[in-house]
Amino acid sequence: MRDFLKTTGAAIVGCLAAMGIFCFLSLMVILSIVAVGAQDSTVIVPKSAILKIDFSQHIGERSTDDPFSDLSSLSFKPAEKTLGILPAVQALDKAAFDPAIKFIYMNLSNMNIGMSQLEELRDAVEKFRKSGKAVIAYANNYSQGAYYMASVADKVYMQKEGNAMIFGLGTNLMFFKDLLSKLGVEVQLIRHGKFKAAAEQFVASNISEENRTQNQMLIDSIWETWIQAISERRGIPVETFNSLVDNLELSNAESLVEHNLIDEAVTLSQMTEKLCSLFGVEKEKDLEIISLADYAKAKVVPDMKVKEKIAVIYANGEIAMKGEKGITAAEFCPMISEIKADSTIKAVVLRVNSPGGDAQAAEMINNELQLLRKDKPVIVSFGDYAASGGYWIAAQSDMILTNNSTVTGSIGVFSLIMNYGKGLKKHLDVNVAQMGTNKHSNMMSMINPLNKEEQEYMQDFVDDIYSDFTNLVADGRKLTIDYVDAIAQGRVWSGLDALNIKLADSRGGIADALAFASLHSGLGNNYRIVEYPAEKTSLDKIMDMLGGGSAISTDLLPEPFRSFGEIYGKLTGEQGLKNYARIPYLYEFSY
Repeated sequence: MRDFLKTTGAAIVGCLAAMGIFCFLSLMVILSIVAVGAQDSTVIVPKSAILKIDFSQHIGERSTDDPFSDLSSLSFKPAEKTLGILPAVQALDKAAFDPAIKFIYMNLSNMNIGMSQLEELRDAVEKFRKSGKAVIAYANNYSQGAYYMASVADKVYMQKEGNAMIFGLGTNLMFFKDLLSKLGVEVQLIRHGKFKAAAEQFVASNISEENRTQNQMLIDSIWETWIQAISERRGIPVETFNSLVDNLELSNAESLVEHNLIDEAVTLSQMTEKLCSLFGVEKEKDLEIISLADYAKAKVVPDMKVKEKIAVIYANGEIAMKGEKGITAAEFCPMISEIKADSTIKAVVLRVNSPGGDAQAAEMINNELQLLRKDKPVIVSFGDYAASGGYWIAAQSDMILTNNSTVTGSIGVFSLIMNYGKGLKKHLDVNVAQMGTNKHSNMMSMINPLNKEEQEYMQDFVDDIYSDFTNLVADGRKLTIDYVDAIAQGRVWSGLDALNIKLADSRGGIADALAFASLHSGLGNNYRIVEYPAEKTSLDKIMDMLGGGSAISTDLLPEPFRSFGEIYGKLTGEQGLKNYARIPYLYEFSY
C-alpha cells in the first residue's frame, strides 16, 4: 500500500510539474508575442513622405492588429496583421489633402486582398489621383488583379524580366456525387428556384445549364468592370484588350510596353532612382516612406470627445444560429438591440460580407434590424458577398450600396438530407435496426432516404420560406412579388447586374455608405465610428484556447479535399431540420 501511495504521489507531482513547465513556456511565448506587437504602437508621419501601398499586407473587411488574433491555429506565431478596407480608404482621403504626402507608390508584386476590397481601394486611389497628386505603380510580375489596380496610376512600371499573367477571370466548380456514391452516401436535395445550385455539387456529376449560365454571366460582368476601367485609364479599346488576352499576347514586360499597358520596363535600381527623382532626393536612404497601414494608424483616429456616433456592424461570414465565428443570431440579435437602445448612436452602416446560411437565423437577425430601423437609418454596404441569407438581412434597409464585383442575389432556399446507411453496410459491415413510435419517427436519422411523402413535407417547408424571402425582398425594394420571383429563383448576380435589376441602389463602398448614413441622420461630419461586434481581447482569446476553443486548421488537407471536407463535415454535423439561404459556393477566382 505504501509503495502504491508513493507511486501515485510521484505521478501527481510529475503531472503538476509538467503542467507548470507548460504554463511557464506558454507564458513566455505569449509575452514574446506581446513584445513583438508592442514595438510599433506609435507611428510618426514624416514632414514629407511617400505613401506606400504594399499589397503583400492583407487588406480585408476589418483591421486586426492583435498578436493573439490567430492563436486558434495553435501555431504560437504572431498573426498576420490586416488593414481594414474602411481605414484604408479613410487614410487615402486624408492623404489627398495632407501636404506631408507627396505621392503614392504602389508595389503590386504580391496581392493579398479580396476582389470587392480591390475595387473599393482602386476607387479611393483614383480619388486621390484626381486631387492632383501622382500615383506610381510597380510590380515584379503582373497578375490581372494587380494590373487592374495598377492601371489607375499615372505611371505604371514593371521589372524588366517580369511576366504578365493576364488570362481573363476563371473559376473551377467541383462535383462530388460520384465520390459520394462510392462511399455509399446519398444526398437528397429539396429546393425552390431553378438556379439554386447550392447543393448541386452533391447531387450531380456535372454542372447544369442553369448553373453554367449564371456563373458565366457573373464572371463576364466582373471582367467587364475591370476591362472598362483599364480601357478608360490606358486608352486601349475593350475589344483590343480582350483580343490581346485571348491570343496570349501579354506575356512579359516588353509586350506590355508594346501595347501601352505599362509605361516602362525597369530594373529595381532604376525604379528606386525614379522614386528618388520624384521625391527630390539623390540617394535611396533619403527616401521617407510610410506604409498605408501606419499612415492609417496615425491619421484615422476617432475623436473621443464627439458624443454622437455611427455604428458599423460587420456581418462577416456564414449565418448560423450560434457558434464562435461568422454571423450568429445568438450574438447579433442582442447586439442590435443594444445599438437600438444607445441614444448616442444616430445611424448604422451594415457591412455585409456573407454567402448566407441558416434561413431561420437570417430572419431572426432581420427582425432585430427592422426594430432598429424604427429609430435609426440602416445603410447597407456590400463586400465580396451579399448573397442569399446575406441579402436577406440587407433587403429591407434604407439604402443598399454595392461594388460591381460583389457576388449577390441568390434569392432561393434549399434543404439537404444526407443518408449513409448504404455506406455503413458497404464499408463497415454495419447493419442498422430502426424502431420508432410513429410512421416517420426515423425521418431525420440519416440512415434511410426520404420517401415521397416525406419529400413533399420538406418541399412545403422550402416553398414557404422562399415565399417569405421573396415577399421580404419585394417589400424592402418596393418591387412586385412577380418581378422579384422572376429575378430570384436562386440566381446569383454580380453587383453591377444587381444595380440594373434594382436589387441595389447605388455603386459604392463602405466609406460611401458612411457618407449616406451621416446624411440620413443629419450628422454631417460631426460623428465618430463605433464598430460591432466588439473584438475579443487578447485575454479572451487565450482563455478560449486554453479552454479547448481552438481548432486544428484544415490547411493541412490538400485541394480539392479541403473544400469537400469542410462542406461535407458541416452538413453531416447538422441535426434536425435545416433550411438554407446560401450561395452555391465561395468562389475562388484566379486573379
